[in-house]
Amino acid sequence: MFNKILIANRGEIACRVAATCRKLGIKSVAVYSDADANAKHVTACDEAVHIGEAAAAQSYLRIERIIAAARATGAQAIHPGYGFLSENEAFARACDEAGLVFIGPPVGAIAAMGSKAAAKALMQAASVPLVPGYHGDDQDAVLLQREADAMGYPVLLKASAGGGGKGMRVVERSEDFAAALASCKREAASSFGNDRVLIEKYLLRPRHVEVQVFADKHGGAVYLFDRDCSVQRRHQKVLEEAPAPGLDASVRRAMGEAAVAAARAVHYVGAGTVEFIMTGAEFYFMEMNTRLQVEHPVTEMITGLDLVEWQLRVAAGEPLPLAQSQLAVQGHALEARIYAENPARGFLPSTGTLKHLRMPEGVEFAIGAAGQRASVRIDSGVREGDTITPFYDPMIAKLIVHGTTREDALARMQRALEACEVVGPHTNVEFLHRLVTCEPFAAADLDTGLIERHHDALFAAHRKPVREALALASAALLSREDASTRDASPWASLVHWRLNGGYQQTIGWRDIETNTTFPATFAQDGGAQTLGCAGSVDAYTWSRGRGADEYAVTIGDTRVTGRVFIDGDVFHVFCLGTAMSFEWQNLLAHAADADHGEGRLTAPMPGKVIAVLVEPGAVVEKGTPLVVMEAMKMEHTIGAPFGGTVTEVLYAVGDQVTDGAQLLVLEVS
Repeated sequence: MFNKILIANRGEIACRVAATCRKLGIKSVAVYSDADANAKHVTACDEAVHIGEAAAAQSYLRIERIIAAARATGAQAIHPGYGFLSENEAFARACDEAGLVFIGPPVGAIAAMGSKAAAKALMQAASVPLVPGYHGDDQDAVLLQREADAMGYPVLLKASAGGGGKGMRVVERSEDFAAALASCKREAASSFGNDRVLIEKYLLRPRHVEVQVFADKHGGAVYLFDRDCSVQRRHQKVLEEAPAPGLDASVRRAMGEAAVAAARAVHYVGAGTVEFIMTGAEFYFMEMNTRLQVEHPVTEMITGLDLVEWQLRVAAGEPLPLAQSQLAVQGHALEARIYAENPARGFLPSTGTLKHLRMPEGVEFAIGAAGQRASVRIDSGVREGDTITPFYDPMIAKLIVHGTTREDALARMQRALEACEVVGPHTNVEFLHRLVTCEPFAAADLDTGLIERHHDALFAAHRKPVREALALASAALLSREDASTRDASPWASLVHWRLNGGYQQTIGWRDIETNTTFPATFAQDGGAQTLGCAGSVDAYTWSRGRGADEYAVTIGDTRVTGRVFIDGDVFHVFCLGTAMSFEWQNLLAHAADADHGEGRLTAPMPGKVIAVLVEPGAVVEKGTPLVVMEAMKMEHTIGAPFGGTVTEVLYAVGDQVTDGAQLLVLEVS
């Protein structure tokens, strides 16, 4: 076994590999970019080496710097994680040439599976079922059109060297083929430097089912059962589960055996995933990923095995720890990928500081047999206070649950998602909750078009508990006011105590999501308290909960507990499985700002200034575009919050700015 390995990755997968290294007593080395100097994976390892600038092309994709870091630290092997260089043939070869063990398959296997067309030819020779299609070298447009016409529509055009949904087009009619082909080739050339395409019969309502395989250097090969990854957006996975529900035992066995045949066909070694597309009981080879998958935890949860440990042992020359007859499925597991993204805006990535991050009670990186015993597992590469930057994948965490049955796991996932609290960037947590509670997913009616087909229901406006959330926000505000004056003279207090008579206070709130304002009236007359909000006035009591930010309120006949995270004048309320944010309309503070006569315009996220639309001295109206920023490859225009005069511009085009940086000064006219 190795004494020290270098992890050529970042984020949660780097933390995940480091966890197994600690368990086995292996020293680990992290690599990091400028943007990741204080990242979680850096502190998770025993050593860390800086390898370049924030952009991945100048750091995590620089083969020579990673090899140099391994040599300098005395690492014997390199684990590539997934993404970045994990399926890069040149990287695997560079490791071999440097005398380092690449913890992955041989160079030849990566090369064989790197081209979809070549891989399908190999699979055909190995009698692995293939979707009817054209995978030939001749890329003449007339020939491709003829092949598609003979196949029958709809057909799917796919970039031969592609992945991640890029370079893919569904063509419904013959007359649309030429334009779709040209578009597909342009995208393939831009994304992969190769415009070659293949054509496949497009299967209606298919499932995406994959099989985890493992092979050693001694001829051993097994499958560790299957996973369903059908729930996708933009051809990218959202929810995964193991085992795939509803498969007949004979189909499950045949698929596993086909996956092992695929691995043997390319003399595979290590962990790999063979992906199939299914209609009914029929399955067809789609591609093989020559690395560990993002969704590998669900397989670990149902088998009680540590797949990274298997990778290390196989790479060190050991035989597979178990034979096929010794492997068994226990229970059911689900994984939800929590991303910093905005589902309402086409799942656009979101950036910003994680001002508040609370995950459900669970075990972080619960792996091996301990992972199987844990009902909730959290794999995350970020901490509260970290920033989701525009440079890398915006994953916050993977939430994995295990149950004795699919129904048990599904109920546990619902509760776990309700316990997730994130303040900062937008997230997909609420969307994930809608997904796991929608009838098609609950009934395991799965296919790759589930989100699109049920779009209206999944994105419909849902009633939120505004009244209850306002009551909790008001309790948090009253508690803060009480605390601020607890040791002061009652004559200096502006809160609830009065010498004689009752007391009434009007609290102004603005719902940030809907930009709707609400007056909430708190009144106290002797021992009786009332709260008027959302159109009603009710008896009201509140108390502090067990945690510092936990509150319990009774409004009318309803008792609700929840948590409130306060960020300045913004109160983020988490209750009844929902999240709402209200801005306290602090009239005294607003009056002070108006008297001061200046306005701060700050960056809503880290990014680059790509346009400054005004100069000092410019007189602008409310809403006038002032600065355009680029973050996550998207443009964001920042407008004037009120009319006034620009007195100073603090950044120029091309400057990188941090989240919350003041961009310019605007003085009220």
